[in-house]
Amino acid sequence: MSDARAITTRHRERLAVVYLRQSSPAQVRQNTESTARQYALAEEAARLEWAAAKILVIDADLGRSGRSGTARAGFQELVSRVCLGEVGAIFGLEVSRLARSSADLQRLLEFCNLTDTLIVDADGVYDLRQFNDRLLLGLKDVMSVAELHVLAGRLLESKRAAARRGELRFPLPIGYIYDQDGHTVLDPDEEIRQTVADVFAAFGAAGSAYGVVAAFRQRRFPRRAYGGTWAGDIRWGRLMHGRVLGMLANPAYTGTYVFGRYRSQRTVQPDGTIRLKTVELPREEWLVALPNHHSAYISWDTYLANQRRLKQNYTAGGARPVRAGDALLQGIVLCGACGRRMTTTYTSGKGIYDCARSRQDGTHTPGCRSIRADVIDDAVARRLLQVVAPDQIALALRAADEVTARRANRIRTVELQVERTRYEAARAERAYHQCEPENRLVARSLEQRWEAKLTALAEAEGALATVRAETVPLPSRETLEALARDVHALWDAPTTSARDRKRVVRALIADVTLRSAPGSKVVRIGIRWHSGASEELVVHRPPPAPVIRRPPSAAVALVRTLAAQTNKDIVAALHDAGLSRAGGRPFDVAAIRWMRHAYRIPVPPLQPGPGAMTVRQVAQRLGINTGTVYDWIHAGTLEVHRDPRGRLSIPFPSRVEEACRQRIASSGHLRRLIRTPAVRGAV
Repeated sequence: MSDARAITTRHRERLAVVYLRQSSPAQVRQNTESTARQYALAEEAARLEWAAAKILVIDADLGRSGRSGTARAGFQELVSRVCLGEVGAIFGLEVSRLARSSADLQRLLEFCNLTDTLIVDADGVYDLRQFNDRLLLGLKDVMSVAELHVLAGRLLESKRAAARRGELRFPLPIGYIYDQDGHTVLDPDEEIRQTVADVFAAFGAAGSAYGVVAAFRQRRFPRRAYGGTWAGDIRWGRLMHGRVLGMLANPAYTGTYVFGRYRSQRTVQPDGTIRLKTVELPREEWLVALPNHHSAYISWDTYLANQRRLKQNYTAGGARPVRAGDALLQGIVLCGACGRRMTTTYTSGKGIYDCARSRQDGTHTPGCRSIRADVIDDAVARRLLQVVAPDQIALALRAADEVTARRANRIRTVELQVERTRYEAARAERAYHQCEPENRLVARSLEQRWEAKLTALAEAEGALATVRAETVPLPSRETLEALARDVHALWDAPTTSARDRKRVVRALIADVTLRSAPGSKVVRIGIRWHSGASEELVVHRPPPAPVIRRPPSAAVALVRTLAAQTNKDIVAALHDAGLSRAGGRPFDVAAIRWMRHAYRIPVPPLQPGPGAMTVRQVAQRLGINTGTVYDWIHAGTLEVHRDPRGRLSIPFPSRVEEACRQRIASSGHLRRLIRTPAVRGAV
């Protein structure tokens, strides 16, 4: 180990960095003497003849663990300054304060060796260019790591021993508290217990965490504060999706005491940095699992069923949960040509099974096609109803009992809120009456508090009345039994949602494969049941929409025959002939116009009688535009006749033509319109 003589002028011209670190905020608050000793190292640097301007104190890592250097801004700054050659010496109480990670410490010491940076602690000065100093610092590093290992092993084994007895205490989930003897018991607040139980009931009904959040959209949920002024207090707020997932995954709600569900694991990033993350262990690797340790909200079997259900909802893992929409086989339809899972899209409210992913990744084949969902769904549903036995009475009655219990729990929850607010209002009233009248400041504050509690009580009672009014009575038991006997009626009932039908399908059918040759009007449906059996159905593709909308050929022929008549007369003729459009809809004038355009059925041209002309012919004869002719007609100057289709014909003998030409000659505007083309032609 070198002495103070190793410090040269070259070192004093650079910075003397005093690096401070303590492992946790609790140590910073409680071990103030250690913090003071570390700050006093700045005086030691001044004693070793560093100028005050050259002494830098880095204390950004107070309250941070030295296990990793990536999360310590102060350590990163220290390493950066050492690499830049700005540091002459690093001051610390001991070498282990710099880093608890041997890799981080050795990296820093190597940088100090390259930049001629000294290490100064309570034992002396270390010059990393000297082999003995490097060896001594290496031994100190190994001894520090060994010391930490022994201490951590003792502490961890003590925790494990207490956990094996079920006596290790840690923060409890909402719905549980510790009693005076340290035992885990249900929360004495009945509203909190009922709310927690309703979370698991809502998940059983909805089948997803988002469904639970939707069920609690108009309800509040408790949360216990940890740390700070409000430690241990209950705060009410909204129930979020992550909170629901945490509750469903927590085995404590089954009455099981669990220790060792998580483990810290180090990972190496692509840039070489080491990250510490927490991973959840499989159930068979939990260190301690003591069933029946305390009262439970759900059974262990229910907990396992919830985990399986959540796994089935995890789409990133390949699961295909039940989604919204009317397509019955959404998520379980496979393309028989490429083997990919077909997507479900909705156009104008109609579902379509489409092999879209094959087009995206370039695996599209001529056999990859799309088809209307209702065609496949109807065939599979008919086969499913043939397979399902009609003896479903117990299932229907159990579902009715569950709905009744869920409604009762909801009403009971609101009743508990009313009871709580009524108690708080009565308590505020007692506090107001017990106050001395002379103490007006206190009395005024207590009166305002009483009024606020009364307002909250009125709102809670109004919410209770609303819930009771919105609760629609269930059908009678006789009705439910009749529906249960008739599975077809239960399947087609308006109260049966699309999600319920999808759950029934997925409970029995593993997947459905569709095969159709290019140009073929036949689709082969391969059904694979969960029992392992498989079968094939054959359905015909529906005709294209233009073909469906195409009018009967007899109607087209009749329109061609009656083309000279008005559209209204043609509509009447079609009605008399008993002809209608697709779907049984009657023809109208708009449909006749579309048929004339689509089938190129022209309207016969107007044939004026002897001595008569059309508007266009008169305009060409006189050399004027048709607008002037229409103006004369509207003014009553020209006599006109209308045919049955409403088209105009003008009697145009020589006297009428002469009168029109005189009218043109007497109008300067019309003369210019006629003369202008002649002049332009002369030019």
